[in-house]
Amino acid sequence: MREMTRARFLGLMIFAYLFGIAARYIWIYYAQGVPDFFYNGQLMINTNDGYYFASGAQKALWGLHPENFRIPDVWRYGTVALTTLLAKWTPFSLETVILYLPVFVSSLVVVPIMLIGQLFGRPWWGFFSALLAVVGWSYYNRTMAGYYDTDMFSAMAPVFILYFLMKSCEEKTLKAAWFAALFIAVYPFLYDAGKTVVYAMGTLYALYTVWFHRKERVAWQSIVLVFAALLPLPVAAPWSYLVSLLLVTVLYGYFLSRSPSVRGLMIAAFVLFVGYLYFGSVITMVLDRIAQYVDRGTVGSGLHYYSVFQTIREAGHIPFEIFAKRIAGSVPGFVIAAIGYGYLLYRQRLFLLSLPLAAIGLFAWWGGLRFTVYAVPVAAMGAVFLLCELARMASKKPKFRVVTAGVLTAAVLLPNLVHIVEYKVPTVLNRTEVGDMARLNKVADSKDYTVAWWDYGYPLWFYSDTNTLIDGGKHQNDNFIVSKIFQTDSPALAARLARLAVETYAGGKREFLVVADKIFGKGAAHKDPNAVLKKLADGTYPLPAKSREIYFYLPYRMLSIFPTVMLFGNIDLTTGKPLRKTVFMRLHPVGQKGRTVRFAEGLVLNLAEGRLLVNNGTLPLSTIYVTQLLPDGKVQVSSESLRTEGLVGVFMKNYGLFLVMDPKTFRSTFIQMFVMGRYDPDYFEPVVVSPYTRIYRLRI
Repeated sequence: MREMTRARFLGLMIFAYLFGIAARYIWIYYAQGVPDFFYNGQLMINTNDGYYFASGAQKALWGLHPENFRIPDVWRYGTVALTTLLAKWTPFSLETVILYLPVFVSSLVVVPIMLIGQLFGRPWWGFFSALLAVVGWSYYNRTMAGYYDTDMFSAMAPVFILYFLMKSCEEKTLKAAWFAALFIAVYPFLYDAGKTVVYAMGTLYALYTVWFHRKERVAWQSIVLVFAALLPLPVAAPWSYLVSLLLVTVLYGYFLSRSPSVRGLMIAAFVLFVGYLYFGSVITMVLDRIAQYVDRGTVGSGLHYYSVFQTIREAGHIPFEIFAKRIAGSVPGFVIAAIGYGYLLYRQRLFLLSLPLAAIGLFAWWGGLRFTVYAVPVAAMGAVFLLCELARMASKKPKFRVVTAGVLTAAVLLPNLVHIVEYKVPTVLNRTEVGDMARLNKVADSKDYTVAWWDYGYPLWFYSDTNTLIDGGKHQNDNFIVSKIFQTDSPALAARLARLAVETYAGGKREFLVVADKIFGKGAAHKDPNAVLKKLADGTYPLPAKSREIYFYLPYRMLSIFPTVMLFGNIDLTTGKPLRKTVFMRLHPVGQKGRTVRFAEGLVLNLAEGRLLVNNGTLPLSTIYVTQLLPDGKVQVSSESLRTEGLVGVFMKNYGLFLVMDPKTFRSTFIQMFVMGRYDPDYFEPVVVSPYTRIYRLRI
């Protein structure tokens, strides 16, 4: 493709940036028409993890969450720091900042992509690649408006690093290596889980440079700068990032004023390489990260806990079609991208430096869809490179080549734009649910705890200013405790286990204190967990003194994940085997004729015979309950006995939902206290009641 003036290049870059922003405003336009997505006149965000960083900003701005030692400090994460600064020094509210920040940050990915195109003398290739990458399926999903998370930096910043690494090799300039080192040093501050990415990029850069440029002094100077940026420092954040920035800057200044021997630089590079491998525990970290996403089933040391990664969709194996769409928008687009990327590696050996991003994206096929985001920029550049080559072969006229490449790019781009228009995700919570959390905030103190499943931990921090036992970043073994509380049919066990767990955790004063290990022990010294639970149920286990209030958060939306919640507590910790076979189904009635009820799921209920007809036979139902919410929040219950034994059915009339479950699940804390509105007044009292939420205060 032909050269262009700097002004035109800058104009195209601005256009590409605005294109990315405009695409992300499509969700804003859709969401503004849904009143339930607003709270206090502000459109809410659509990712749970965003409330973790937003809570950190609350603490920095207004001193909230004083006793929640899980709340991040303002300078621990770049996301919290940037959010706090914008909310404090601009006229925008915190809620506005967290909604729109991903839009403007993530769209910056067009800058390094276009600079890479310019570096190789192909500005139109860079421009079309930027248009495709900024709206790439997976990249959009994790950087859209309202997706307030570190993902806005995760794939954007590495492309900046890639550009400067390429520039340092292509132009043999130490300044480019210095900029790459600066980005590497600050990347963990922007995306704390990204160390694996920069370790891989830095190591491959060194290998590439040694192989092709080992006789050049500037090459070894560049390697030293990059390795110095990768070197972990025994200093707490944010000072570690600042020291790293200072270190690479001092080294850069030294190299500009001195000319150390190549031999000396080689020794320095080797020492720094060993240093970051050893002190960064690089090999162990990579293997642990892979095992974390590949391993399935129970885990434990002495005791056997259910592994949370088995239940996370983004951490599971994905079909090829989804894998391809997430990276390139369509299967044909992925094929074009794969061929184009291979051809790009053949034509431009510098693109070997992009292999870590492509490899991590490829790992998504086994490790889960979250990793596809890394491959989107390089896939876009690969696809458009092939299309530009086809356009070049089609004609010798520059304008015709540009138009042809643009039309072909638009064809690959179209499925991604269609996805954006159709991707109408909801906010994390609706207006009523957030209002219920705000009502809890009015009756609770900031030192109090809310027992809730980990999905709701961060939002509870943000809206209710209470603490939780588990959250989006801290669960694992402690999921057993919360799961056991919600599924036990003993109110005494639920209440006492909650008191024991909360007081143990609150007194620990350690961010990642594992309560389950404290209560049940671990390794060879573990206690008999079944004996501990039995003593808690019968009241013979000594409880710590009450130091704060405890609330049970029981939301309607947990009905959809209750089978998953039960998995973690329905396990014998000593053997790792399930305690019992559970049954839990959510069915939607679509019609009734006489004593026969049909469901949208294809099942049929015969009330006369007390049988639920399923694909592979029938299931007996012993009792049918009908619940109806009254204006005062109470639940009116009626029942009909069908047979002496069998499953239990509950028709939630106000919700148009029919539940089928085994008798023990029916007697569980969650079903009784939320669905049936029943609770033991010796242990609980309701404080918030709405169609979406029931919150109880613990009385012991």
